[in-house]
Amino acid sequence: MRRLHTMLSLSALATATALTATPAAAQVTGDNDTMLQDAEEGIGVIVITAQRREENLQDVPISVATVGDETLAAINAGGADIRGLAGRVPSLNIESSFGRTFPRFYIRGLGNTDFDLNASQPVSLVYDEVVLENPILKGFPVFDLDRVEVLRGPQGTLFGRNTPAGIVKFDTVKPGFAADNYAKASWGSYNSITAETGVGTMLNDVASIRVSALYQHRDDWIDNIDAPGDDNLEGYDDIAARVQFLLEPTDELSLRVTGQYRKQEGSARIFRANLFETGSNDLVGVDGGEFVRSEIRADGLNFQELENANLSAHMSFDAGVVTLYSITSYWGGELESRGDIDGGFGASFLPEMGPGFIPFPAQSQDNIPSLNQFTQELRVASNNDGGLGYQMGLFYMNEKLDIESFDFSNPTDTTPAAIVNQRQEAEAFGAFASFTYDTDTGLTLQAGGRYNIDDKTLFAEREFDTRPGFVGGGPVEGMTLDASDQVFTWDASALYEVNDSVNLFARVAKGYRAPSLQGRILFDRDMSRAESETTMSYEAGIKTSMRNVMFNLTGYLFTTDDLQLSAVGGGTNANLLLNADQVDGAGVEAELMARPMRGLTLTAGVSYNSAKIDDPDLVVETCAAACTVLDPAFAEAAPFQPAIVYIDGNQLPQAPEWTANWTLGYEHPITADGDLYIFTDWYYRSKINFFLYESVEFNDDHLLEGGLRIGYKTDAYDVALFARNILDDASAVGGIDFNNLTGFVNEPRILGAEVGVNF
Repeated sequence: MRRLHTMLSLSALATATALTATPAAAQVTGDNDTMLQDAEEGIGVIVITAQRREENLQDVPISVATVGDETLAAINAGGADIRGLAGRVPSLNIESSFGRTFPRFYIRGLGNTDFDLNASQPVSLVYDEVVLENPILKGFPVFDLDRVEVLRGPQGTLFGRNTPAGIVKFDTVKPGFAADNYAKASWGSYNSITAETGVGTMLNDVASIRVSALYQHRDDWIDNIDAPGDDNLEGYDDIAARVQFLLEPTDELSLRVTGQYRKQEGSARIFRANLFETGSNDLVGVDGGEFVRSEIRADGLNFQELENANLSAHMSFDAGVVTLYSITSYWGGELESRGDIDGGFGASFLPEMGPGFIPFPAQSQDNIPSLNQFTQELRVASNNDGGLGYQMGLFYMNEKLDIESFDFSNPTDTTPAAIVNQRQEAEAFGAFASFTYDTDTGLTLQAGGRYNIDDKTLFAEREFDTRPGFVGGGPVEGMTLDASDQVFTWDASALYEVNDSVNLFARVAKGYRAPSLQGRILFDRDMSRAESETTMSYEAGIKTSMRNVMFNLTGYLFTTDDLQLSAVGGGTNANLLLNADQVDGAGVEAELMARPMRGLTLTAGVSYNSAKIDDPDLVVETCAAACTVLDPAFAEAAPFQPAIVYIDGNQLPQAPEWTANWTLGYEHPITADGDLYIFTDWYYRSKINFFLYESVEFNDDHLLEGGLRIGYKTDAYDVALFARNILDDASAVGGIDFNNLTGFVNEPRILGAEVGVNF
């Protein structure tokens, strides 16, 4: 199975979701003769770079999944951001309480619900081999992509940044002879507009260039019934661009310089006061009746503006026996985001309030006036095809981050009543190596190690505070917290080729997350720290590939010691870090792809993930609102104070036990050079809790979203009608634990049309 036979394209067919084998740069169409030939020849080889070299997916001894070109095209056409990838492969969840600018990733239940702007996450996002550390960088749009890969389990002996949960990896289409040019545009409900293009050319015999861009727009479509006009919120304008210049003066030397930019303006996340009915998790409308997605009541200001910029240089030199690599990257960012935290109108001591009971108004703003991330990686990789192969390298990251947090006394105030300033400086260094040995018996052994050094310093002060009668109010003098650690992590794996169709693999790995610091003292006076966490992961599986069917099955166990958790909200609206003694995880991931007949492609994926807190003494403060807490009480709550409860045995937040995804694609020639096609994709997840404690209200039972695309395509054109969230499923995807039962919901149904061209 290790032979790269019948190679289809570097973009991969996609284990989890796919229809065709067209390159990602040519998402709008494909070669019809090639499509029919592929169907006759079977599935072929899915090529991935999970181990930083091109390999057959079935020959990699780790649990890897890819997202197909057709699914990516469908997601972008509907105007979704990176959160649209949630559930598109087993064990992956993505959510955000900031909307389009601050995604939070979860793999196998491990993630972080922390909403502060220096939050650390156990899932790394790697964009063109560069790790994006800060959350506002991780939302950079996905467009003109060659492949999307999800690596599950601890990683670090091959990549520049250690991660205990896994990696979401994006590789863009590069300049060069093989890159196709395309452009496409779509229009849908709420005046949702998406325009995307990728254009490249050879400048001369040694130089080439590629320019890519994405524009997404949506009109305001949510009506704030307490504000003038009909539609006031939830619109956005999001633009991103990329320019790549490739210089190859010799066969051995390659230099690629990339510049990227993003600017997004629009609404911050729309919070809905008392979204949940007390005593249940049923969604309630603004009048206490049926939930209406397009209506809210709110009296606070709402806006969000984000800018990101990137400049990077990738160099490689083939020295014969080895290839030398250098990856240098700078990312910068700025953010302003203000929302109505209570999600409603008025308060109990004012003439009017709603929807439901709102004890007092709450509105805050968080800014990043400056973010600077510099990374440098040096790596050497052997060039031999068999026997002993190796990769080793050095990694350095330097991050400087400024954060401003504002609280306002009244919903429409523009002068803050309190200001908190934070400054974080972080450095990370890693030395890593990985060795692979191919035997003549079909057995491949692999082992690697990484030495991690991390240092962080966080300064925080409450510059001033004029809130009368606020408990814990007044200025807070500047404080500084430091954290550092040095940890060795490693992995070892084996893959055995039973025959040309079946591979068995097993892997054990140790992962690590550096200490975290938190200085959100807007409603508290104390900074907090979480010590390092370490994860031991064990997995084994089978990868099978026959002519028309591919099936992979993985089972895993993990134990995370000193898991970093964020206790968010409560009566003080705090964001405090803590460590759980242990979290135990176990699960199964299964993925299927089949081409049972010419023109028909089926894919499916399912995962079961258990991620339970194992710490009999760990307690947290619960909701300040009238929620129904299910956990055992640590002590009887004082009057008008939230309860403190034990959370031992709870499933981690935002970690559904079951996820499933499936697609069906069929195309049929109707003209000499054109095909009629249909493609549908679906995603299901089971119940999720929003917080560390369990309550009747702050959870969602399940979510089911589906898409449909019907079109006609030739070698040059693609015209299609599409629908996203076709059933208009309305599900809560998160909550705000403060002074009422506030929550937020998934994206609405979008109907539209798209036109694309290859040239």
